[in-house]
Amino acid sequence: MDPAAVLDIARETMILAAKLAAPVLVTSLVVGFVVSLVQSVTQIQEVTLSFVPKAVAAALALLVTGQWMISSLVEFTTSLYAQIPALVGS
Repeated sequence: MDPAAVLDIARETMILAAKLAAPVLVTSLVVGFVVSLVQSVTQIQEVTLSFVPKAVAAALALLVTGQWMISSLVEFTTSLYAQIPALVGS
């Protein structure tokens, strides 16, 4: 197995990890920003007020994009298994 193949697999893995994490992270970021903005305007500094909406939004993002995440991960894993003979033979 040559170093170029290892680097290529690592690059693809990192890109896939970023794509899979993006919907939940972006949703939590937007909801957190909106809640922080509301908290600063109303001067309500309650910890649970920022945590609960972010948790609910993250769960909704997982429900909406979960099927795509699983199919992407299965497709990537299948392609890795298909590459094994070529990687071992080189």
